[in-house]
Amino acid sequence: MTGFYRGKVRDVYFLEDRRLVMVASDRISAFDVVLPAAIPRKGEVLNRTAAFFLEKTRDLVPNWLISSPHPRVSYGYRAEPVAVEMVVRGYLSGHAWRCYRDGARTLCGVPLPEGLRESDSLGAPIITPTTKASQGHDQDISREQILEQGLVSEEHYRTMEQYALALFERGSKMALERGLILVDTKYEFGLWDGKVILMDEVHTPDSSRYFYAEPYQELQESGQPQQQLSKEFVRQWLIAHGFQGLPGQQIPPMTPEWVEQISARYQELYRQLTGQDLGPSDALQVGLEPTDWVNDFLDYRRTLDL
Repeated sequence: MTGFYRGKVRDVYFLEDRRLVMVASDRISAFDVVLPAAIPRKGEVLNRTAAFFLEKTRDLVPNWLISSPHPRVSYGYRAEPVAVEMVVRGYLSGHAWRCYRDGARTLCGVPLPEGLRESDSLGAPIITPTTKASQGHDQDISREQILEQGLVSEEHYRTMEQYALALFERGSKMALERGLILVDTKYEFGLWDGKVILMDEVHTPDSSRYFYAEPYQELQESGQPQQQLSKEFVRQWLIAHGFQGLPGQQIPPMTPEWVEQISARYQELYRQLTGQDLGPSDALQVGLEPTDWVNDFLDYRRTLDL
């Protein structure tokens, strides 16, 4: 091991030969703040969902994953991160809706038409990039600003746009087959030997927002809120309790009942998206044999009290 990095919800261990081990924790974040209570099995859901979609999209976009030999552990290539997140939106929801509701008609340089309602389809997916902040809030940024600031070369950015739209199209198709609508999502890319590859997670409940497909049109026509299967319900709960990650705001208490509800929602999303059940909490992923180094590694990690 040559280094360690703790993200909001993942712990990353850097190895020799430009490899890394990523451990998905049960921590949960919202508004770029880690909440005080751990969510049982959340890390497993995130890791297994990401591994599922990384394998299902490998034919479209090269990615970092080599293997996932444990429900919460993935092993792969350590790419050089690009300091931009590619957010793809097919519907007006979440942050985009809040900006639109408050009067914005341009988001990250992309013009938005008048007369849209919350959860309306945008007609075609749009890319609304953000900066990638190691601490604090990510910031909206336009394509032009990214290139002007030299955050990524124009050639690599064009590749990232192409990959992001291809991934969103595949993810939307897979979601619809499972009775869901992929509303929006974010992708992180890095450079491996000068080539763009997909990093981190893909189409997980932390990086993506889903609506249930069947009642979508009826709910939209009647002006009712959409039925979501994503982390947005946690954000809405925080907003309702006066917290959006702003200075001076206090995180509301998370009761055991609320924590269990969040855990159940995460597990439901995994079943809905993949058609698979998580099984016992210590079960290894199908088709992958346990390896001594994984068990030794997790034992070592526990001794560090991480």
